[in-house]
Amino acid sequence: ERLREATCIHIAGAAHAGQDISGSLNIMLVALLAGDGIGQEIMVQARRVLDALDLGLSYEEAPVGGTAYKALGHPLPAETLALAKRADAILFGAVGDPDCDALERHLRPEQAILGLRKELTLFSNLRPARVFPELADSSALRPEVASAIDLLIVRELNGDVYFGEKGMRTTADGLREGYDIMSYNEAEVRRIGHSAFKAARARRSKLCSVDKANVLETSQLWRDVMIELAVEYPDV
Repeated sequence: ERLREATCIHIAGAAHAGQDISGSLNIMLVALLAGDGIGQEIMVQARRVLDALDLGLSYEEAPVGGTAYKALGHPLPAETLALAKRADAILFGAVGDPDCDALERHLRPEQAILGLRKELTLFSNLRPARVFPELADSSALRPEVASAIDLLIVRELNGDVYFGEKGMRTTADGLREGYDIMSYNEAEVRRIGHSAFKAARARRSKLCSVDKANVLETSQLWRDVMIELAVEYPDV
């Protein structure tokens, strides 16, 4: 579970990339946030790949996750966040450390991911699912089925239960009770909807919106907004 977020590149606003007013090409800055555990190993190999591509990138490293907490007292130190905001892209390793499981939730390594998502408005997570021909025989599916998989999963990252009110309380019967409040507003659904429709338009113009509208009000809102948005994308 802790390795699920391993290795991703976020292209930030690209304010530094491209041409400056003198016409010279600016060098893109990549923030290297290795994090914990396997993230350290991933970063070494990912850097080797980028260096082999010879893209002329510049790099700055900063601690994040449990490593950052142990060194600086917070999973997403102000210096790391400042670098992330300044960079053109972020190469992220992984976070998670059993030594930090007993910390208050806002200090746990995983909060670094949520903090970056919130501060940089990283609301649209694109997850391609495609089987390499060399691995088709390793799938539980028949090779001809596995080799035909070509999906792009669009996941919303800034709303819903991850960012809602949460806590622990005691019921009237004296029982411990944990709660996490789910909520979406229509603007949050609309922006991820646009992201998904545009991605579908660039592929095969097919989009499947997944919800649980039969039991969840948040999903009902999600479905309503997606149906409204569909009018703007008649080709999808």
